[in-house]
Formats: sequence, structure tokens, C-alpha cells
Amino acid sequence: MGIVRIENLNKSYGKGNTKVEALKDVSLTINQGEFVAIVGPSGSGKSTLLHLLGGVDRPTSGKVYVDGIDIYNLSEKELAIFRRRKVGFIFQFYNLVPVLTAEENITLPLLLDQKEVDKVHLEELVNILGLSERRHHLPNELSGGQQQRVSIGRALAYNPSIVLADEPTGNLDSKNSKEIIDLLKISVKKYNQTLILITHDLNIASQADRIITIEDGLIVQDEVTGNEKL
Repeated sequence: MGIVRIENLNKSYGKGNTKVEALKDVSLTINQGEFVAIVGPSGSGKSTLLHLLGGVDRPTSGKVYVDGIDIYNLSEKELAIFRRRKVGFIFQFYNLVPVLTAEENITLPLLLDQKEVDKVHLEELVNILGLSERRHHLPNELSGGQQQRVSIGRALAYNPSIVLADEPTGNLDSKNSKEIIDLLKISVKKYNQTLILITHDLNIASQADRIITIEDGLIVQDEVTGNEKL
């Protein structure tokens, strides 16, 4: 059984003539440790699917199971806790808190949960991400690539089961993009996490274990690439 299991997932917005069906009866299973790339044209439903996987939005109908938990059977409070502890989010726009240092941004999910920071894990993350020399800098003192490294650290701070990345290299040049994808692959392998990544870059998608193509709210292709496991 996969770490992520989706059953007959539907999501629509609006009513009548303005109704938009963002996802149509999508079913999918993703296994522990897989790197899955989701591709498709703008407006195809990629981000909607990612948000439903992470408990950010609620489906119109259908089920999402993560680690065997039916996440939309949880209360709002339980769902918020689930998101903090089980899911790491990485976005195209880094969403860092401007008044917090790089290290404080990384540890923010733990502090919000009133959990003690694991100093060993934090040190390991900072070193993997190449932020040792920048850990006490504010976001506006960091380059775009460094800010995205901080957002990756924040996503991994709780050692989540799954990492959801929505166009994580969209604002970066090709050199930084490659470094960010390499970092993600190293990190999820080290911590045996599942990486689900939206991208328009087919070079990035080709590095995944699977490429799922979505068009008009439907999965039209689910291809195993033949790459070695992360």
C-alpha cells in the first residue's frame, strides 16, 4: 500500500455556467521514497491536486490517504497539525518570514508546534543545504537560490513523510535550479521521504521515478521513467 493513496478525487469551483471542474475522478497511489513529477499545461489541475494532497484545500468528493490516514476525515485543528508534522511544502515564491533569520525560518514549524528543536538534525540540514555561513542572515540578505534553500530546510525541519514542491525552481536560473533539484533528491533519499513535484521543466521531470501528466483535470499518462530510485 502506498504512502499516498487517492480515490475518485473530484474538485470543482463555482456553480452553474461558471462551474469549473479542476479535478475529475482522479485515483492514484504513490509509494514511499518515490520522486514523482507532475506535469501538464497551466490550468490543468496540477496545483489543485498538490493542495489536496497536502490538506490545504478540501475536495468536492473523494478520499486522500496519507500514511493510512483519511486526512479529510480530520477536524480543521487535526488537519493543521497533520500538515505541520507530515507534509513539507516548498513553493515557487519562498514565503519566508522577513524578520526571521534563515535558521529561525527553518525551525518555525517546530516552534509553532511548541516542539524542541533537534540541534543535531538542524545542523545536518544547514550543512546539507550549504547555509552554514548564512544561517543568521535575514531573507533580504540572501540570494534567490539561498532563500529557496531556506524554504527547503523549513519543509524538512519536521522530517515529514512527504514533500510537496510547487514549481520550486520557477524563479531561479538554470544553475540554481539544478542545485535545488539535486539538494531535494539528496535530502529525500537521506530521510526516506516521498517527493511530489510540479514542474513545467521537462529536464527536471525526466529525473523523477514517475512522470504524471494531467490535462483538463484528468491523469492522461502515468509513466515510470526507469531512473534508479532516489
